Amino acid sequence: MVNLVLVLADQLTPTLSALTAADKQTDIVVMAEVADEAGYVPHHPKKIAFLFAAMRKFAARLSEDGWHVSYTKLDDPDNTNSITGELLRRAEEFDADKIIATEPGEWRLIEALNTCPMPLTQLQDTRFIASHSEFETWAEGRKELRMEWFYRDMRRKTGLMMDGDKPAGDKWNFDHDNRKSAPKSINHSGPMSFTPDDTVKEVLALVEDRFGDNFGDLHPFWFATDSAQAQRALTHWITYALPHFGDYQDAMMNEEKFLYHSVISQYINAGLLDPLDVCKQVEEAWKDNHAPINAAEGFIRQIIGWREYMRGIYFLEGPDYTSRNDLGHTRKLPPLFWGAATKMNCVSKAVSQTQSEAYAHHIQRLMVTGNFALLAGVDPHDVHEWYLAVYADAYEWVEAPNVIGMSQFADGGIVGSKPYISSGNYIAKMSDHCKTCAYKVKEKTGEDACPFNLLYWDFLVRHKDRFAKNPRMGNMYRVWDRMDDTRKDTVLREAASWLQKLDAKEPV
Repeated sequence: MVNLVLVLADQLTPTLSALTAADKQTDIVVMAEVADEAGYVPHHPKKIAFLFAAMRKFAARLSEDGWHVSYTKLDDPDNTNSITGELLRRAEEFDADKIIATEPGEWRLIEALNTCPMPLTQLQDTRFIASHSEFETWAEGRKELRMEWFYRDMRRKTGLMMDGDKPAGDKWNFDHDNRKSAPKSINHSGPMSFTPDDTVKEVLALVEDRFGDNFGDLHPFWFATDSAQAQRALTHWITYALPHFGDYQDAMMNEEKFLYHSVISQYINAGLLDPLDVCKQVEEAWKDNHAPINAAEGFIRQIIGWREYMRGIYFLEGPDYTSRNDLGHTRKLPPLFWGAATKMNCVSKAVSQTQSEAYAHHIQRLMVTGNFALLAGVDPHDVHEWYLAVYADAYEWVEAPNVIGMSQFADGGIVGSKPYISSGNYIAKMSDHCKTCAYKVKEKTGEDACPFNLLYWDFLVRHKDRFAKNPRMGNMYRVWDRMDDTRKDTVLREAASWLQKLDAKEPV
């Protein structure tokens, strides 16, 4: 009996459940670069190149380890350009009886495999800390599915930063210490970069030819593309940046793309790094007094807290999650998200960085581009597809709950207890963007007023029936109610005028 063993682009892990369940002597590993996966959204060229190069290197590693790997390159003339098409083609070629797969991270692919006209087993993805059943058990009967409580269970389960039954430092969460505003300078050169080798160069030429018109800069290409390089990138970050990561993890700067962030999420999400092992290395740095507790805990919370929680929500809520639109927002995604000129410096910086690096950190995504889209009433599905397309670490299981849930409140409050919205004051506090912006963050109305200020109140008024009684938002509605009618009319009129310009694709 011959089995096909499917390995997807984000499953580049030797201990993948499909591989451990297979027989190296008889089974065939199937890997394929296909147009369906490269083009279902207009992925950033850097993301495509990263995955194709990492796939090719992982396939070579499996071959060296004794596996029979059947690999299809994108430009193979026999390429069927879909995962199921390639499985069926290889099944005929090798007279295979069955397919073994590790469950994909997107409902779209899960359903495609479920309808494959051949016996197929989808195994649990054991690279995650919490299984689907474990998350479902945790969620059952809870009125609110708040990440903090789940995170504490993951700390107990893993033992990370625990002192017996208690959290290290007698606190579960040191987030209060991780909110420093932008410093005057950064003494870190950024993530480790890697010079493209022959494999990467071949992929870059292919991607430039096929996807050169996609949003995003392919060059310079500096990503790690195998597990050894990814580990070097992690070690570099722990050594030089982790000590300051916590303090400035929410800060933003005009001339600093990375600050002290690790920029390893694309490596973890593709399988080049094991998330639990990464956390253990960070914990060890804290134990060795190399990094303070707020930095280590803040990073570990992102991995075993938010990352695991996002996956749990995605699979708990089901295939229709990305179509939810609880606030009824319908505005089309403005061209400025695709690089069109804007006078909003914070948005321009976040988008231009996304274009050049396929990367922006969590506050740029949540409180700049996400905040703007929510205040402007952009269709959350458009926002979801943009994030899925432009970031190298984006896969639907992690991206959708962050966008549909946390960023756009389109799930009605499953992820967040209130919308993550702010006026320009938050951006001014956490960045140096406002100092060089054409708009004036301290201006509340008038031609020079920061659009975030106008849109903030416009959003609150539009959704007053929904949020006025929210205990975390009531104070802002009381502020609005105390404004005189003339000022209220001015704010709403100017917000409407600004949005009309946005809709007319005029420079804003």
